[in-house]
Amino acid sequence: MLRRWLTVMLVAVALMVGGCLPTKDAASSSSASPTANQTPSPQIAQMNKTEIANLPRLNGNATVEMVVKGGTITIEVDGTHAPITAGNFVDLVQRGVYNGLVFHRVVRSPEPFVVQGGDPQSKNPNMPSEQLGTGSFVDPATSQPRYIPLEILPEGADKPLYHQTFQMGGVSGPPQLKHTRGAVAMARSAYPDSASSQFYFALGDINFLDGSYAVFGYVTNGMDIVDKIQQGDRIESARVVKGAENLKTGG
Repeated sequence: MLRRWLTVMLVAVALMVGGCLPTKDAASSSSASPTANQTPSPQIAQMNKTEIANLPRLNGNATVEMVVKGGTITIEVDGTHAPITAGNFVDLVQRGVYNGLVFHRVVRSPEPFVVQGGDPQSKNPNMPSEQLGTGSFVDPATSQPRYIPLEILPEGADKPLYHQTFQMGGVSGPPQLKHTRGAVAMARSAYPDSASSQFYFALGDINFLDGSYAVFGYVTNGMDIVDKIQQGDRIESARVVKGAENLKTGG
């Protein structure tokens, strides 16, 4: 219990360092909170209904196979309960964005926490390690970073809560999609609507993140591969093998 309490407190501190983003030192001493250290952008704070309407959506489920170190990780992506978050991920898979990207953050001590990757900058082998975790997906159609709103469905609710954590929105119950071992969720900065392409695998039950970060799927096969991922390992490939027809783009 003491170790779990310390982990929770350190994660919370990391989210507050520098006002909104964890510093490199804070991240390394905080069990690596699943935040994406993007440079703050006015677009993050100005996301409007038109921008959200134009984001990809997944109307239903899809299955993604991700190959790492020769092993296949199967992810069931849940667009039923997280349509925008799931749609964003599936769209990026379809675009080939994740192919060749590095897992830049792996935290297993003091207890299993997360494996995080998805920074497009990491495709560059000459990218300094201290810069990894600061990148977002840049939409070639707009030449601008594409962000998505924080989207978490309260258990038993009809619609997700958007733009707010449960604490900000006054929600006291659990979310529909929880941070159990094998959960796949979006990393973000302190801005709720700042997730882009970075994601993480939950290495254990890390329920203290429930209501603050958006889970959008679960590993259904290959968790043994996830358990072996080391910092610096690359995603060899990612592809949608089922449910691609459920992806809707362009509003």
